[in-house]
Amino acid sequence: MRTKIALDDELVAKAQDFTGLTDKSALVREALKALLERESARRL
Repeated sequence: MRTKIALDDELVAKAQDFTGLTDKSALVREALKALLERESARRL
């Protein structure tokens, strides 16, 4: 699915530094996976 979103440049830069991911699509995908994992664990 293609989606156009506005991202905070500073947050993106920090996330790229932490993860080593430079591709923004991959970065958002990993962020969504992490959010789902965190919320799934919280609901147990």
